[in-house]
Amino acid sequence: MEFSHVSVLLRECIEGLAIRPDGVYVDGTAGGGGHSLEIARRLESGRLIAIDKDEAAIQAAGERLREYACATVVRGDFMDMPALLDEQGVGRVNGILLDLGVSSHQLDTPERGFSYHNDAPLDMRMNRDNSLTAWQVVNQYSIPDLTRILKVYGEEKFAARIAGKIGDARSRKPVETTGELVELIREGIPAAARREGGHPAKRTFQAIRIEVNGELDSLRECLGTMFDRLTAGGRFAVITFHSLEDRMVKQRFAEYCTGCTCPPDFPVCVCGKTPRARLVNRKPITAAPEELAVNSRSKSAKLRVLEKLETQ
Repeated sequence: MEFSHVSVLLRECIEGLAIRPDGVYVDGTAGGGGHSLEIARRLESGRLIAIDKDEAAIQAAGERLREYACATVVRGDFMDMPALLDEQGVGRVNGILLDLGVSSHQLDTPERGFSYHNDAPLDMRMNRDNSLTAWQVVNQYSIPDLTRILKVYGEEKFAARIAGKIGDARSRKPVETTGELVELIREGIPAAARREGGHPAKRTFQAIRIEVNGELDSLRECLGTMFDRLTAGGRFAVITFHSLEDRMVKQRFAEYCTGCTCPPDFPVCVCGKTPRARLVNRKPITAAPEELAVNSRSKSAKLRVLEKLETQ
C-alpha cells in the first residue's frame, strides 16, 4: 500500500516555525514527508533533517524529498534526536517539529493493527523492528498492569472491566486479532456508555499503542533534551492528539517560560532564574473549519509553539 498521510495543521506549523532560508530544521516525525516538504521548499542555504521510526514512512519521505539537496532522511526515534543529529554533523537548530499523530497509512493498512475498524493481527508497532507488540501487551501483561495502562494511557474509566474481560478470554485461548479485542472491549463497557463518545475501543487502542511504542517516554525525553539544541530565537512546535501528550507539552513549555521560583513572601529574588523561552501562542492552535471539513482526523489536533529567548 502506498504511504499516504494528510499533514495536519500544515499552514499553522510552517507559520509557527518562522522558517529562515538559511536555518537548520528537524522534523522528528516525518511520516510521508508533508511537513518536511513545505520546510524544504522554504530553505535556500539551510538544512532539513527528517526523522521517522517507520520504515515505510522513511521510504515515502525519501521519495518526496529526493529533489531537495537540503534534506536528509534518517530512520530513528525522535527520543534519540541529539545522537541522530550528532551523526549528521548538526549542532544547534533553528526549529523542531513533532507531529505525534498516527499516520493515515498506519491506520489504513489493516495488517499494522492500529485500527479498530479492521480485523487484523495485534501489532501496533510504529517501528516493526521492535520486539514488543500489542499481542504481548494483551496476552502477557498482568491484569493489574493492563488495567493501569488502560486507565492511565487511555483514560478509560471502565479499564478494570475491560481488563477483566481480556483476562477471562485469554485464560481459554490467546486474543489474536484486533477484531477479537474490540468485542471484548464492547463486553466490558456498559451498554449506555457504549452509545456515547465515539467508538468504544478508541481509548483502549490508544492506550495499548502508547505502551507498545513508548510514545510518552519518547516525548518526555525529546522535550527535555532538545530545547538546549535550539539556537536563540529557535522554535519548538508540537502537534498533540490526546490530553496526556498535550498536558506533557504544556507543562514542559511552561517550565521553560517560568522565571523566578522564589516563594511569594520573599522580598527579593534569590533564585536568579529568568524565563528561557516564550509561548508563541498563549493557547493551543486547532484546526480551522476548512481543514476539519476535509480531514476529520484533525479534530483533536492541538499545536503548541515555543520560542527560545535571545538572551539564552
